[in-house]
Amino acid sequence: MITWLVTGLIAGWLAGMVMKGGGYGIIVDIILGILGGIVGGWVFGMLHLMSGGGMISSIVVSFVGAVILVWITRLIKKKA
Repeated sequence: MITWLVTGLIAGWLAGMVMKGGGYGIIVDIILGILGGIVGGWVFGMLHLMSGGGMISSIVVSFVGAVILVWITRLIKKKA
């Protein structure tokens, strides 16, 4: 569970840096990273891509998912 939090924090923070230019705050970064891990795992699975079993690969998958989530959120906000 601590690994999920650390992975989520790193991935969420990285996604915030790439998509916004800064993090969203520790709690939102963790939530974004954990949800990004779910989305990233689904996307990688749909594309039949396998990540390694290490922490770095988990961060990459979570980061990709978090970037997708931020992008979708921005699309929804634009339309609203």
